[in-house]
Amino acid sequence: MRVGLGYDVHKLVEGRKLIIGGVNVPHETGLLGHSDADVLVHAVMDSILGALALGDIGKHFPDTDERYKGADSIKLLEFVYNLIREKGYVIGNIDCTIIAQSPKMAPHIPDMRANIARALNTNIENINVKATTEEGLGFTGTKQGISSQSICLLVKVDN
Repeated sequence: MRVGLGYDVHKLVEGRKLIIGGVNVPHETGLLGHSDADVLVHAVMDSILGALALGDIGKHFPDTDERYKGADSIKLLEFVYNLIREKGYVIGNIDCTIIAQSPKMAPHIPDMRANIARALNTNIENINVKATTEEGLGFTGTKQGISSQSICLLVKVDN
């Protein structure tokens, strides 16, 4: 078994869609980034890459590469899934937290879980997503940005 931890943060700005967990969440601002800036999926990818000891998403999908400009992070997660399989692992489970003052994430969490599970070819019961605020404190609490954390357990496949 291998465990990895992931963290990501993006700034909230006007004129961008708010994509979290592959879901377009209705909101007056969105996350700024080279790709779709899906803070949840980026944290998930980093936790997986960490468990595999393969660096981070910046190594695999650099923001200096035009191929990833505006990229759909769920598609990038599918690429990371292929790395899991190549190394002989499967998802044990993934537990994630979205830290955002607003909007409310709860109505969108079932779709987020389904999107992540589908991209990783695993059962939805292996994916947990939860959300919290920081009670008005810090950059997430003052609605300057959104962050996300993820921990991943990978299990070696018996061959």
